[in-house]
Amino acid sequence: MISMHNWFECKIQSEKTAEDGKQKKVTDTYLVDAMSFTEAEARVIKEVEPYMTGEYTVSNIKRSKIQELFDAIEGDRWYKAKVLFTIIDPDKGREKKVAASMLVQASNIEDALRRLHEGMKGTMSDYEIAMITDTPILDIFPFSADKEVDKIPSES
Repeated sequence: MISMHNWFECKIQSEKTAEDGKQKKVTDTYLVDAMSFTEAEARVIKEVEPYMTGEYTVSNIKRSKIQELFDAIEGDRWYKAKVLFTIIDPDKGREKKVAASMLVQASNIEDALRRLHEGMKGTMSDYEIAMITDTPILDIFPFSADKEVDKIPSES
């Protein structure tokens, strides 16, 4: 499990050779931990550049509201889960549900559900899993002091 971060969903558009040999435009999605849109763009470029052949562009960057991330070594897909926590509303004294978005790395949706329950063990609040869906995210790049991007130009 990786703790709270400032996530940005970055889309990279490039051309790849299809099975029939024709060039095809594709858009790949990555999740990047960064302090700003500028840093997110710099970080995603630095991470994917070694694997790119030909031209590519960062076609979109948007903030992501992911609150928890459960990664695994053997999973090859990322699943988004909407988890509803039951809390007591201090003003009204009644129970209410608060939604949280989480990402789970797994091989399939059943594995994602199992991993999510494992990751939620020890949670003090009651919760229910309202939804799990597959995502287009190919990889996630959490912040690491060891891999810090070289000085990023300031946004002035």
